[in-house]
Amino acid sequence: MKPLKHLLESEFTFKTSRSGGSGGQHVNKVSTKVELDFDVVNSKILTEEQKDIITNKLAARITVEGILQVICQTERSQLRNKIAAIAKFHELIDACFVVIKKRKVTKVSKAVKERRLLAKKRNAEIKKLRRNDFE
Repeated sequence: MKPLKHLLESEFTFKTSRSGGSGGQHVNKVSTKVELDFDVVNSKILTEEQKDIITNKLAARITVEGILQVICQTERSQLRNKIAAIAKFHELIDACFVVIKKRKVTKVSKAVKERRLLAKKRNAEIKKLRRNDFE
């Protein structure tokens, strides 16, 4: 059961800072990097089961305090980075709750086995005709 996206957004906290990388004077004076923090452990919206799923699947992104961090600094404006960080967060949450289908064990059919054996026989005949017997 997936949590509702718009309800989770009320528990977001944002931090901004200066982005690294190239960009000249603009990068040096404008705080465009956005860090979205979501407290998974203390969330009032998520159930315990949902919290367990998120903490297990996103363990690499969650801090010791139980805060899920999403950082975005790809865009030149703070607003666009904020929107991108929210979208990235929703993608991560959606990916956590995807149910993987179990593989059904199937048997190789008789026709497939026969086709494989016929192909092997044909290949053996071709190779046999290539041989030069010098005896």
